[in-house]
Amino acid sequence: MIRILFTLLMAEVGVVVVLLFKTPLRKLAVMGLDRLKRGRGPVMLKTVAGTILIMLSSSIYSMARIKNRSTEIGGLNPTEQVLMSFHILEASLMGYSLLLALIIDRLHHYIRELRGLRKSMEAVMKQNRALEEAKSGGSDEIKTRDKEIAKLNEQIQQLKTENEKQLKELNAAEANTTALRKQSEGFLIEYDRLLEDNQNLRNQLQSIDLTLSHSDSKKHS
Repeated sequence: MIRILFTLLMAEVGVVVVLLFKTPLRKLAVMGLDRLKRGRGPVMLKTVAGTILIMLSSSIYSMARIKNRSTEIGGLNPTEQVLMSFHILEASLMGYSLLLALIIDRLHHYIRELRGLRKSMEAVMKQNRALEEAKSGGSDEIKTRDKEIAKLNEQIQQLKTENEKQLKELNAAEANTTALRKQSEGFLIEYDRLLEDNQNLRNQLQSIDLTLSHSDSKKHS
């Protein structure tokens, strides 16, 4: 049992050293731990850890019994001293193995989180570069658009000035037409008056002709 615990402890120390330093072996160790934590791996690890913990408790209980017996007797005989040393060594190896297993688990977890953070940082950096490139390209487009907008504004101003000129010309033409209408109305009024005068003169001439013809008829008679 002591050899198995020593082998386990040395293997765990090797895994811890591999995980602490960035070497090609760390990637293999992380991949192995990833596979070990999949499927039935966690159940097996919990079973082994529980077994070691039970054995550790048994060793501690045995050491406590030996110590109580030594207090009753007043000392330890050579056999009990050997058993006490064996249990202390076994408990120490099991405790260190459990501690190293916990350290390995935490190191594996933090390495995976660090990789995820690096990937996310790389993705963010790529997005920032893409945004900067888009901004640099978009600035040129914005400049061209601003130039086009300035040209359109100039054209609009020109159209406004031309429209104002046309409106002034139309207002002047309307004023002229109103004046011509007033003149034509005056001419029509004068024409009607002249027609009335002409009609009056005709009537007067007809009456004069009638009187003259009547007077001539009287003379002949």
